[in-house]
Amino acid sequence: MGRRRAGENAGAEGPPGTELLADADRSDSWFLVVEGTPQSHVDLSDPSYLDFSYVRRIAHAADLVAPEGEPIDALHLGAGALTLARYVAHTRPGSRQRAVDVDAPLVDMVRRRLPWDRRAQLRVGIGDAREWLAARHGASADLVVSDVFAGARTPARLTSVEYYAEAARVLRPGGFLVVNVGDGGALAHTRGQVATVREVLPHAALSAVPAVLRGRRFGNLVITASSRPLPVDELARRAHRDPEMARLLEGGELDRFVSGRAPVRDADAVDSPAPPDDVF
Repeated sequence: MGRRRAGENAGAEGPPGTELLADADRSDSWFLVVEGTPQSHVDLSDPSYLDFSYVRRIAHAADLVAPEGEPIDALHLGAGALTLARYVAHTRPGSRQRAVDVDAPLVDMVRRRLPWDRRAQLRVGIGDAREWLAARHGASADLVVSDVFAGARTPARLTSVEYYAEAARVLRPGGFLVVNVGDGGALAHTRGQVATVREVLPHAALSAVPAVLRGRRFGNLVITASSRPLPVDELARRAHRDPEMARLLEGGELDRFVSGRAPVRDADAVDSPAPPDDVF
């Protein structure tokens, strides 16, 4: 988050605590920052450019969920600046996508300040992600991306077996659920989230940069899961070759990572951990 142009932000146009900061290294590119947490980066001229490494790892799953260039149906829980939705629209023309965010003023600001290609079949709704997901038809999506944060934490009700069961319900056979998890230290929350996702979608993989996996710093971990075996070799190759090299855990290595953790249910779910004050 060191790359920005001073004096260029959303100011009074956005909801309280929200800033749009221009990227000093890329023209027509912006960071969306909510309550001090960088939530999105968009390049309006090149939607295929993904600045955040965890978003690139989510995009790896989007790239592999169907043959290259083939349109897909995608649901995005947590809209932000619609970085991944723009990417899918660009790389898979004709894709039908829907996104939801609880913050109506934020969505309105993104529409005005960061407009997307109107040819994209992308609809953005306002509402609670879990309630919105429950209203979707079964077996209607190839890709579901869960990337919901209130500030820097994922709400507890979006971390349970019951929540992920709704995501699994709307996936077509072989579709991918991709979850962005914020965690650090011993990664207790992430271990529980892997166990929880695997309760409903048994084939899963986890990717993160080595420093986060080793507990050296707080960061983003990406869970990819499906009812069918994942293309783990290709996911691992792409993670390893990323500019910010990441590791992929799957199979026995992921079993050891989970280490007997019980799935999280609504009754015992908690918010994801808050990052250290100086992490951003």
